[in-house]
Amino acid sequence: MQRIGNYTAFFGADDVFSNWHRCKFAYHGYAFTSVEQFMMFAKAKLFCDEASARAVLATHDPRAQKALGRKVAGFDLAIWEARRESIVFVGCREKFAQNRALRSVLLASDPTVLVEASPWDLIWGVGLDAKDPAIADPAKWRGHNLLGKTLMQVRELLNPQSYF
Repeated sequence: MQRIGNYTAFFGADDVFSNWHRCKFAYHGYAFTSVEQFMMFAKAKLFCDEASARAVLATHDPRAQKALGRKVAGFDLAIWEARRESIVFVGCREKFAQNRALRSVLLASDPTVLVEASPWDLIWGVGLDAKDPAIADPAKWRGHNLLGKTLMQVRELLNPQSYF
């Protein structure tokens, strides 16, 4: 992760804010090794594709999980767009709530704007590399930064100071 003014840019599995970052957490009796796994499992369950859900749980490789998620049977883009942010919110909430060290990093990022600096992802990221000077100018972002926005919501929820 890289602090650029009031922005914290992150990208890649080694970064704690990444959905690909390996960490253990549980939800409703299922054990997960990353938010990517949680998201693709939830995507498969949303569309009642039990075979894909099992396959996602069986691998611990985020790249393979993402590939399985792209093949979910019965996928409907409109339904996914309506539900994806709430699904990722739950995954991120559980990841940071259940992992004290990761939660400390998230809370320490306050009050910066969290920015997924993926040059390729125009949905979860901003479509820019962290080295691009436009990373600190939301008007120049090519993507929606849904992951950054979701992480900031989780940060607000988990920050005990936000209640006073």
